[in-house]
Amino acid sequence: MARLAGKVCVITGTASGIGAESARLFAEEGATVVGVDLSTEAEGALTIEADVSDEGQVVEAFRRVDDEFGRIDVLMNNAGINPTDDGSVLETSLDSWQRVQDVNLRSVFLCCKHGIPHLLEKGGGSVVNVASFVATMGAAVSQISYTASKGGVLALSRELGVEFADRGVRVNALCPGPVNTPLLKELFAKDPERAAKRLVHIPMGRFGEPEEIAKAALFLASDDSTFVTASTFLVDGGLSAAYLTPIQVDD
Repeated sequence: MARLAGKVCVITGTASGIGAESARLFAEEGATVVGVDLSTEAEGALTIEADVSDEGQVVEAFRRVDDEFGRIDVLMNNAGINPTDDGSVLETSLDSWQRVQDVNLRSVFLCCKHGIPHLLEKGGGSVVNVASFVATMGAAVSQISYTASKGGVLALSRELGVEFADRGVRVNALCPGPVNTPLLKELFAKDPERAAKRLVHIPMGRFGEPEEIAKAALFLASDDSTFVTASTFLVDGGLSAAYLTPIQVDD
């Protein structure tokens, strides 16, 4: 049986990467998927072009979903950026810092603020907030605002998970390790050394694939995880559990 049959799922950031794969997988599992993205190339039965860091646009997006389908059962807050000008705290500008915070953290706050009431109206549902392994540990490659924003997503998710646990709404933070998405490819395309520095810490010896993260999101979105809330759901190839020292190999 399809695990999301009859459910309306709103996913942000569905133009590529984890969001696009999640939209496709959720649809295969019976969901009606609404994709919200700045790009017109977003995946979904209904796509809404919106800036999820803008409160007015977020409110309007949820109004459209409610008008079209009359319910929301799953909210997956996935939209995020990881720009190359976000580096060391000594070098990152205030503008760069704020831009990342707005897209990565402010948007999750706004989507939860205006999305969770729709879940409550129908007796409950699931919220999946995409954080990162860097919310639980320091990053091998400095990305100060990204790391701080994902730490905020994790803390926010825990608090919401506790707050709404007895009202039928589960809230979990999905924390992927480095994933082979266009975002990561762009970040490391011009700097293989940075990519290698990150890769060496992953026991599985490879980056994750978007479809692997989408399957984890499906678990959290579906009734397979009805006793899971306020959790830090790490899908990172063992990275967060490992202590590894880079090995020098002679030619």
